[in-house]
Amino acid sequence: MTVRFVGAGPGAPDLITVRGLRALATSPVCLYAGSLVPEELLGQCPPGARRVDTARMTLDEITAELVEAHAAGHDVARLCSGDPAVFSAVAEQTRRLDEAGVPWEIVPGVPAFAAAAAALRTELTVPGVGQSVVLTRDAANATPMPEGESLDVWAAAGGTLVLHLAVQRCAAVVEALRRHRPASEPVAVVARASRDDEVVLRGTLADIADRVEEAGVRRTAVIVVGPVVGVAEGCESHLYSAARARP
Repeated sequence: MTVRFVGAGPGAPDLITVRGLRALATSPVCLYAGSLVPEELLGQCPPGARRVDTARMTLDEITAELVEAHAAGHDVARLCSGDPAVFSAVAEQTRRLDEAGVPWEIVPGVPAFAAAAAALRTELTVPGVGQSVVLTRDAANATPMPEGESLDVWAAAGGTLVLHLAVQRCAAVVEALRRHRPASEPVAVVARASRDDEVVLRGTLADIADRVEEAGVRRTAVIVVGPVVGVAEGCESHLYSAARARP
């Protein structure tokens, strides 16, 4: 049988892919993080499915559930918030499955940063404004960042920064960014992107930390930093230019 790591999307139950929904609806076992996956989505599991909330489980305990399901001949839908490619802990789980001889595959999903951009009504790669996007996180109270990937490095490099798992330390993040970027740099914080209780905060490096504190945003949020945030201007792309040679 197969373990499928399914991107559950950013929060709204209708932002899972058709392939992901099919995997969920046909798997007798479903593992999910209870704090991140909407109850409406779990309702798509087949009748009698074993549903396991992994929010308080260790990697060993999660692996045991996956291996046991495989041994019993059951397909597994392992729901990951957003897309499994970003901050999903999929790599460590699939290493364990390889060691145990359990087959697995990945079903992509809508990432949180894409839902945040939609909430902001902005493109993250606006011609003439910003063409590079860095997805990163805060290193405090988490696995240390690899050498050369500190916030200082990315802040100095330019481009658009999207920070996950950082809103609880927004003031410290802003302090680090201010060493390389002006106080006027546009910033937005999107909490619970795509959900009914979505919160969008806009500001600059000068005031965004205060806005986050006033709104009481503490988790399930991304921080987007750079001139593309809410930009209304920019040059037109070469792709649709009348001057571009066409076959």
